[in-house]
Amino acid sequence: MRQLSYLLVLAGCLAAAIWLEPAFRVNVLRRWRRLLLTLLPVVVIFVGWDLAAIAAGHWSFDLGQTTGVLLPGGLPLEELLFFLVVPLCVVLGFEAVRAVLGAAGLPGARWPADDAEDPGRGGER
Repeated sequence: MRQLSYLLVLAGCLAAAIWLEPAFRVNVLRRWRRLLLTLLPVVVIFVGWDLAAIAAGHWSFDLGQTTGVLLPGGLPLEELLFFLVVPLCVVLGFEAVRAVLGAAGLPGARWPADDAEDPGRGGER
């Protein structure tokens, strides 16, 4: 069970945030292209950073707490998943807060991109 520690923490993070998608109808997953454009730079930069740190001997992982699946460069699968799951949770949380602010009629709840994405809605949720 110990070898699933990292994976279980990631699953817990995802479980703590994924309910925001239907509860607040934030449509983060439905707008997958936008999400991909958000996550891709994070994944590329931080995976590259991790790989450089691993190669230099500055960073390592307790393989006893991972599944043992290593990607090229010695990066555990869970580390790649970390750079997908955590930013996804942040985006879900951010969009849920925006939805609540918008429902309360508070300023700052809309972004110009909302209007461009769905002009018929005028940015309303």
